[in-house]
Amino acid sequence: MAGDVSLTREPVLPPAIGASEMDSLLDRAPCGFISFADNGELRAINATLLDLLGYSRADLVGRHVETILNVGSRIFYQTHLFPLLKLHGRAEEVFLLLRGKNGEDVGALANAVRRERGDEWITDCVLMRVVERRKFEDALLRAKKVAEEASDEAHARRREAEEANELLERQAVELELSQQQLLEQAEELETQSEALRAVNDELVARTDELQRLRTLAEDANRAKSAFLAVMSHELRTPLNAIGGYVQLLEMGIHGPVTDAMSEALGRISRSQRHLLRLINDVLNLARIEAGRVDYDLETFAIPEVVSAVLPMVEPQLTARRLRYTVNVAHDARVYADREKVQQILLNLLSNATKFTPSGGVVSVDAHVNGDRLVSVQVRDSGVGIAPDHLEHVFEPFVQVDVSHTRRAEGTGLGLAISRDLARGMGGDLSAESQVGSGSTFTLTLPRTA
Repeated sequence: MAGDVSLTREPVLPPAIGASEMDSLLDRAPCGFISFADNGELRAINATLLDLLGYSRADLVGRHVETILNVGSRIFYQTHLFPLLKLHGRAEEVFLLLRGKNGEDVGALANAVRRERGDEWITDCVLMRVVERRKFEDALLRAKKVAEEASDEAHARRREAEEANELLERQAVELELSQQQLLEQAEELETQSEALRAVNDELVARTDELQRLRTLAEDANRAKSAFLAVMSHELRTPLNAIGGYVQLLEMGIHGPVTDAMSEALGRISRSQRHLLRLINDVLNLARIEAGRVDYDLETFAIPEVVSAVLPMVEPQLTARRLRYTVNVAHDARVYADREKVQQILLNLLSNATKFTPSGGVVSVDAHVNGDRLVSVQVRDSGVGIAPDHLEHVFEPFVQVDVSHTRRAEGTGLGLAISRDLARGMGGDLSAESQVGSGSTFTLTLPRTA
């Protein structure tokens, strides 16, 4: 109609949410939230999760994300969760056990997304606490499925020669679960005189059974305390039996042994010894993590422990033509467990000997560090550790020097166990190193006047 004026209104948009208001919203969220970089550094954590775990923001921001995980979830993060995030950019309903400041574990379902933010990749993760038993079990199954899918995809790209080693590793899981299965394997080894090809074919045929046993292992985690009480004997006995049967085969008790068969039996024997050492280390680490290690604390002098340990490593030092020096203060007295301090020093000296070239120097120094601590330092003039690897040497299954992993045997658990033992006695274990200039490992313990 003429004269009418048509009015139109612009849509009214809500005001944008500022960064501080967004942080406030995250802190009031009914679920936990963290952000971390690809190197594991925690960049953000909301108040809900801080209250749940008993930490302050200053305790965690800048620390590694594994600080809030128990040892099982740390290994799961390294071998499955982080590779899955890098491969697919996300992970849904993954079950994790969070480690509170008081040492208690809290179950949580994690949903994470990895995005490029600025000039780096950042993972944002929402954590929902799991309370009901059914949710706990379903979360375990979903986490297992996701982990197995990622593992299968990675394993498909490996060379055929590496598949035999993978099968032997899966056999190790079988050895940990069932004494009956170990006895069956021992009977097979006793009666089997075929070439290595036939043994390998049999192992391939047993893959499905090993997967079933892996599922049983995850279920058995709920009975971990009772399982550890009997595991040691049940695992070591069959492994020793396997070693005995291999020796019988090598001696030709069950018939002539060809060169190819002898080489295969040698590999089996070496794998058996490696598995036995690995099982011992894993059991020790599991006992520490479960809080089942008792500490017999007493007052003693560090020179006494050093004098007891040196004769144990002198044969290796002499064989490798290494010089060693000892400079230990006589007033260096500590309140700790004598046997466990000796175990830590023996491990540090063995590592120093292993990774120091012929003609090098290994030294032990101890001095009083202030009024409350005693520092014991083990130095070597060996190959050293690269800076990007140094921060990981105390993680489970990490070798001290990756360039020597093909020549120096070991499970990669010695330093992880040593640091946990040191912390269990109120001390700590740290490392300094430069490539080509050697390494220094420092054990600190509470001082006793």
